[in-house]
Amino acid sequence: MADAPKTTGTLSGTDAYRWIIVAAAAVMLAMAMGLLVNGLSVFFLPLELEYGWARGDIGLINTAGLAGLATGGALMGRFADRFGIRPVCAGGAVALGMCLLAASQAQSLAQFYVLFFLAGAFGGAAFFAPLVAMVGGWFVTGAGMAIGIVSAGQALGQGALPLVSALLIEDLGWRGAFGVLGGVTLALLVPLALVVRDPPRPAAAAPGAPAETPATPLPHRLVIGALCAAVLGCCTCMSVPLMHLVPYMQGCGVGAADAGGVMFAMLCAGIAGRLFFGQLADRIGGVRAYLVASAWQTVMVFGFTFFQELDGFYLYAVLYGFGYAGVMTGVLTATRALSPASRRGSAMGLVTSFGFIGHGIGGWVGGMLFDLTGAYQATFALAALAGAANLVIVGSLALGIRRAEARAVPA
Repeated sequence: MADAPKTTGTLSGTDAYRWIIVAAAAVMLAMAMGLLVNGLSVFFLPLELEYGWARGDIGLINTAGLAGLATGGALMGRFADRFGIRPVCAGGAVALGMCLLAASQAQSLAQFYVLFFLAGAFGGAAFFAPLVAMVGGWFVTGAGMAIGIVSAGQALGQGALPLVSALLIEDLGWRGAFGVLGGVTLALLVPLALVVRDPPRPAAAAPGAPAETPATPLPHRLVIGALCAAVLGCCTCMSVPLMHLVPYMQGCGVGAADAGGVMFAMLCAGIAGRLFFGQLADRIGGVRAYLVASAWQTVMVFGFTFFQELDGFYLYAVLYGFGYAGVMTGVLTATRALSPASRRGSAMGLVTSFGFIGHGIGGWVGGMLFDLTGAYQATFALAALAGAANLVIVGSLALGIRRAEARAVPA
């Protein structure tokens, strides 16, 4: 049974606990998203060597997990609204951990596809949109910074998990690595799920009070539809380095542990980037912050193909990581800012679902392009084109909002 949130008109009495909520959410997203978004990048070569599977087929394992995230996102958001955040997160922790333990015994691609789809739909989806929506609800002001911290936790996980997994694979093999990751997931995330709770609800409006003020003069469905289309392109772009930078570096002669170290450095820089763009969103608005970070990512993504040495990868990855990481903070803060309070949870689930679809497309198609060409130039070119499409959509949305707001101002 869900906790009964206290009804209050302010959050002033919850200042201390809301930061505990932020920390718990950051750790849970670090583990769940680190495993599902790009944690499989260091498993490409071990699975290819043992079974001879094509990289496009291996990349489809990651796509299955992200399809699960997209499928379960809106559903888990509704469950959280109905039953509370705590049982949803606890169930997600158990589902994710058990799927990873089962993956350590998988023998075929079909088994991997099913297990990672379930891990995404019932595991990762129970964390991402519900936790972000919950954290935003705990803050009357400064929600951008709070979401930036949670998003930074996700970035830390996406950097640390490939590195840890690479080290585990070296010592225990890929099966042992999946087994350890599954056990740690259960031991860490189940207790953290018991820490989180729903935000206090604002006092009910008096009878006859004005209806909820729209977040923007543009129709809500139009705004959310534009964000869904934009995030599809931006996450297709984003997923290519996350999934294919490690195998690209390994093809240049960089060892798995060193390649994982580059990824870790990139996503550590992303921690600072997500915090920075969270503050930027509080100052200039989520849509503009999203536009700046998207431009940074799009301009730089193809540049990885010009490097062959470890030192160059480290330097470029850190520069890229700071800006690219702000994209997710921008998406989340923009969705929150452009949605009425009563519809933020469903809007967050829908937009992030399209983001995970984009992640899956980039990982899968990027692997197929490598299989067709034997090189990664076409894969990273695809990322740049998807990022450019995202910029066109976000720029048009920002311009449309500005014009609608100008028309709405009384003479």
